[in-house]
Amino acid sequence: MAGDETATSPERLSQSIEAYLAEHAGAALLEDGRVLFDMRTAHYSVTESHGRCLLQFWSEERNLIRTVVGLQERAQCLRLMTRRMGVTKPQALELVPTSDRRTPTVRDTARRNYQRLLERVLARSFIGSKVDGLRSAMDLEHSFGPAYVRGRLLRGTAADAVIGVSEAESAPTADGILTLGILWLDYCRQHGDGRRHFGGLKVIVPTGAWRTTAERMAWLNHAAADFQIFTLDERGEELTPVDFRDTGNLDSRLMHAFSAATAIERCRVGLERILALVPPETRERVEIRARSAAEVGLLLHGLEFARARHGVAAHSFAREDEVTFGAGANETLLAPENEALCRDLCARLFASRHPDGAHTDPLFRLQPERWLEARLRSGIVELLPGLRADLLYTQVPALSTGDRGLLDMLTLDREGRLAVVELKADEDLHLPLQALDYWVRVRALNDDRQPGNGGGRPLSAFERQGYFAGVEVSPQMPRLLLAAPALRIHPANEPVLRYFSPQVEWELIALSEHWRRELKVVFRKRGGLAQG
Repeated sequence: MAGDETATSPERLSQSIEAYLAEHAGAALLEDGRVLFDMRTAHYSVTESHGRCLLQFWSEERNLIRTVVGLQERAQCLRLMTRRMGVTKPQALELVPTSDRRTPTVRDTARRNYQRLLERVLARSFIGSKVDGLRSAMDLEHSFGPAYVRGRLLRGTAADAVIGVSEAESAPTADGILTLGILWLDYCRQHGDGRRHFGGLKVIVPTGAWRTTAERMAWLNHAAADFQIFTLDERGEELTPVDFRDTGNLDSRLMHAFSAATAIERCRVGLERILALVPPETRERVEIRARSAAEVGLLLHGLEFARARHGVAAHSFAREDEVTFGAGANETLLAPENEALCRDLCARLFASRHPDGAHTDPLFRLQPERWLEARLRSGIVELLPGLRADLLYTQVPALSTGDRGLLDMLTLDREGRLAVVELKADEDLHLPLQALDYWVRVRALNDDRQPGNGGGRPLSAFERQGYFAGVEVSPQMPRLLLAAPALRIHPANEPVLRYFSPQVEWELIALSEHWRRELKVVFRKRGGLAQG
């Protein structure tokens, strides 16, 4: 029964933990109500050793190792009974779906207080305007959630939509405000009584949380609406305008391109070691992809289940391969004593992860975007014939910091123009503006043109860093392609795309719903102006 402690075999304990973390990619590990690890940035390893279930979590801040002796399944929570080395009394850890530990009461009170604060500040800052209809009530039909306070500023027959987010909300919530703001402006325009014209949108963000919104706002269609951004100091109740046209240098860095073939050869010994543990009849399904000059991953339908790293051995200057296995955030160092565990993982993975697999299986559901990427990568010539499959880069690293640091796909079209491709396997309200983040950075790197070593024409940052070797990259603005299964395109995506600047040439590509078995384009929609 849920809630009762279950003391079971180490194998069953390991599988329960793996299944929970596969189901909840943004989970957090708590001890005494305190967040120890956010699984969006942490890693874990769960293994059976000498009849025990050993669990390890690590991140840049800390490391934790415990023996799991039992678990309790609660509503959306997995309570782990663990023992520390040398301590006999069990200690409880909790796996929860998110790192937001506010109780519903505390969260609702904070949001009501912010709404009253925002009303005071708006009335004081926009004299002559009437603050009307501030609310944060859930409205799922129109995609409005309770984390954002939305309302109107009325001035006779003129009006602005206004939306704000409190400093108590998470950073991803604050970064998502412009999507909701555009939808709120569009809603106000469509549901007005006809007497007022909604000319613009005012976005209120916490102090220090404006950059993402400002960078995105700069690439909206300012002929369609007057977009403005302000920061709010909640303690001083001070509203400050932000000039989104002057956001400074973008935090865009680009690692030098490396030779995938050389990296694979460098890690050959480690790769052969892990491939020997894969069922022989399934080895042809394994995809080998270089992640860096010294790291190569083994993937099944986009899911990396093992990796080989070439580096310096401990206590010497010799080179050796480090081999790890595990899917998702799970990563375990391969050793002779756990080869049987690795072989079992591979057998379970290959039995679960195939186009006709069970949708309830965690290994089938894990990382669907990467599966879709693998399908598109292998069939891009037939599906999108205008793009260069021979010059395709996936998971391009370090375009920016934070959660926006990996671009799904980057390639050129037949005219040498850059094409940014962003994929989603499930509905995502924020897909357009997240894709715009990558487009903005790719554009900036393409515009960063300097003479090459031998003189001649100016080279973009991509060319100087070894990308698209032997091909001239066009100075035209990049194309932006967004692809998702037709029934998984969020209905709010198109309204947001319609507010993009005409300079952003975008294409929304709807794919067949059963894309794991058959990948084809169902329909396309385009916007923006071609750059001459």
